[in-house]
Amino acid sequence: MKRPIAIVAITKHGVQLARRLLEQLDQADVYYMDKFAHGDEATRPITLFQGSVKLILPDLFRRYGGIVLLISLGAVVRMIAPILKDKKTDPAVVVVDDSGQFAISVLSGHLGGANELTKQVAACLGATPVVTTASDVQQTIAVDLFGRSFGWEIESFAKATPVSAAVVNEERVVVVQESGEPDWWTYDRPLPKHIRVVDSFTEADPGSFDAALVVTHRLLTEREEQDYLHNGVLYRPKVLVLGIGCNKGTSPEEIEHVIVHTLNEQRCSIKSVRNVATIDLKKEEPGLLAVCQKYGWSLDTYAPAELNAVSLPEPSPTVYRYTGAYGVSEPAALLSAGAADWLLPKKKAGNVTISIAQVPFPSVKEVMT
Repeated sequence: MKRPIAIVAITKHGVQLARRLLEQLDQADVYYMDKFAHGDEATRPITLFQGSVKLILPDLFRRYGGIVLLISLGAVVRMIAPILKDKKTDPAVVVVDDSGQFAISVLSGHLGGANELTKQVAACLGATPVVTTASDVQQTIAVDLFGRSFGWEIESFAKATPVSAAVVNEERVVVVQESGEPDWWTYDRPLPKHIRVVDSFTEADPGSFDAALVVTHRLLTEREEQDYLHNGVLYRPKVLVLGIGCNKGTSPEEIEHVIVHTLNEQRCSIKSVRNVATIDLKKEEPGLLAVCQKYGWSLDTYAPAELNAVSLPEPSPTVYRYTGAYGVSEPAALLSAGAADWLLPKKKAGNVTISIAQVPFPSVKEVMT
């Protein structure tokens, strides 16, 4: 896990600015040359170094998610060029001039968060933020950040660049959103006219757009992939809740197999699973906890009385005898998702019972209009 922010200075004035930033930025570490030592460095998150700053940059790139360099832009570009790898892994890099007039987003503006860090640093110093990313300047959809604040996951970055170009070049773009949070448009102006929003594939004519943003928990058909992803990006919103009941001691392998197999049967993406829900008697079940840990899912648990408040189509006296609840997977899924019905009421497979509920959201068209 990378540390949040490193602040680096190599001049007397830069050091003064770095120390100001340290007072205002959470979880920041400061690095500057030892000849500018103030004497308090040992008691603060400040590291002194000797020699060229270029020697410590590779290590900072590995260790930090954001790097603020109080160094000239040209020098920074030359120093970081040999150590750049990929926009999905490179840290955010922000440059501040020696007098603190400008904070400039240099690298990983979107995925790395440099644009936001630039604005934050500028606010701390009273500087002017300089952001040149086209989607930010034009106040339009940032394809590589779309839905990120909600936890949406991009299925593949293969078409992110051409789709981004279509958005900023005002080509015909369709957003097909079948599920997930609809309030992703946060600018104080209408959605650009070249971007059309629909909530189903039936509303989007494949010949009516140049690029597509597809938001769904559903596994697409081969035809849908051909029509919408040839120049499109697929996003997975976190909208599925798995209600799970299992016998004591059920292995994580069996639980995982049932989950994966069932999701495939239901044509649902595992990347759209938000969390797992069960009875509180299972909150320490090793197999269930292991699966949740593997996939990064949280585990919601409910008391029998809470589960019994949910009306079930087929309450089970047997389950009640052992747990005090007339059902586990079905009511747990609905309670956690806040849903009124199931995508899958209940499926029994070996030692595992699974239900699937979808987190309800208003239609994106309702929100946009």
